[in-house]
Formats: sequence, structure tokens, C-alpha cells
Amino acid sequence: MSATFKKVVSRVLIALIAVLILIQFVPYGHSHENPPVLQEPQWHSKQTRQQFKQSCFDCHSNETVWPWYSYIAPASWLVQKDVEEGREELNFSEWGSGRDGEESEEIVEMIREEKMPLENYLLLHPEAKLTNAEREQMIQGIEATLGMASGNWEGEEHEEEEDHSH
Repeated sequence: MSATFKKVVSRVLIALIAVLILIQFVPYGHSHENPPVLQEPQWHSKQTRQQFKQSCFDCHSNETVWPWYSYIAPASWLVQKDVEEGREELNFSEWGSGRDGEESEEIVEMIREEKMPLENYLLLHPEAKLTNAEREQMIQGIEATLGMASGNWEGEEHEEEEDHSH
């Protein structure tokens, strides 16, 4: 290797380290708050809740476990964004708040089609990966929790009846 190449490589490494240090001061991704749990669904069983806690709660509840890398940018930015978006869509700690994600069919679809948990989450949390049997248990558990019968949520049938009476 030439001396010029070594200088260029060392300067690039120094610049990279400087950037990594400087981005730690960006005021995003450091606020690791877990607001109070207001209301959870009336879980069908302790097992159903445990399965959802293991695979979903880090992004979809106010009981997020913030790992060490969630304090270091740029990973902290990604984790913060995923948690904010997850809580916005569906939050098991603020159940009944009217979020779109509370619709039982959507929860079942996301699990059945393996859209959740997210692949990037599973890379660092392999314990959250679901086997086919666990996936079916979760689907049955959430259907029982939300009062679904054969894929139809009883609450929706009731709403339809109310709409026809107006």
C-alpha cells in the first residue's frame, strides 16, 4: 500500500468516527419514555398475553424494553421511529382508543401473512420469531380475546345492525 492510500484511509476513518460522535448530539431517538399503561384488552388467557408481549409489545405497547443500542445513533433513530409508528398504529397499553390497528382482522392478517414482527426486529430479537404453531395460537388467542367467531368480530355485526336502523 502506498503512503498516500494509507493517509486517505486514515482520514476517512477519522471523519467517520467524528460523524458518529457528532450524530450522538442529534436530539432524536434518546427519549425512551414508556407512558403509563391505561388499558389492555381483556386477554383470553395469560398465554395469549405472553405471546403478544414476547413478539409485539416492544413496538405496540407502553412497555417497551429499550435495548442498549437504542441509545446510540443512528440505531436509536430507527428504534425510536419504529416504536413511535408502532404505538401510533396499535397500542395494547391504550386499548380502546380507536386506533385503526385495533381492528381484529388487521391484527390477524398481519400475523398470518408474517408481516409482524418486522424482519429488522427479528434480526436482533430472535425470540420473537414465531413458528407456524405459535402463529396459529396467537391468531386463535386474539380472535378469542376480541370475540371473533369464524373470522367475524361480533362488534362489527352489531355496528351493521345499528347502521341499518338509521
